[in-house]
Amino acid sequence: MSNREPSRALLITGTVGAGKTSAAEAVGELLADAGVPNAVVDLDWLGQSWPTPPGDPFNLEMTVRNLRAVARNYWDAGVERLVLAGVAETGEERARYREAVGVDLAVCRIRVEIPVVHRRLERRHEGQEADLRWHLDRSGQLDRILTDAQVEDVVVDATDLAVPDVAAAVLKAVDW
Repeated sequence: MSNREPSRALLITGTVGAGKTSAAEAVGELLADAGVPNAVVDLDWLGQSWPTPPGDPFNLEMTVRNLRAVARNYWDAGVERLVLAGVAETGEERARYREAVGVDLAVCRIRVEIPVVHRRLERRHEGQEADLRWHLDRSGQLDRILTDAQVEDVVVDATDLAVPDVAAAVLKAVDW
């Protein structure tokens, strides 16, 4: 009988500019500091290809296919905690991610006040007017979608928190 805990996965979700990727990376660092074998995956990269299929503008199908393979590789390599940064807009998307990772999936939504998100996006997309406009428009829209959908298990308000504090709050909220 192994003393190893069952493998678990965490999806950190939120609107664009909320800090999902930064929080996921910091969670991975905290887990590593605690000696917990882990991997961090930004779901955006798993679906990044062009062109996207008609009717799938965010390339969810490719993301899920790639996540299934990546998760299996990490589990086979001894990872105990898989930390994902990405968006699940619906319960169906959450279920697809859960099926792809093959283990329990906790979902934590990072909530940041929209004016703070907009300031972050303005810094991130400085000099990229078209990208900035799209992200500014999408941030409010996606925040409303996520608020209404409530696919998360827990919410962490990260408006006034530094990234390491967000990571610690996420770990506490999901009881890892």
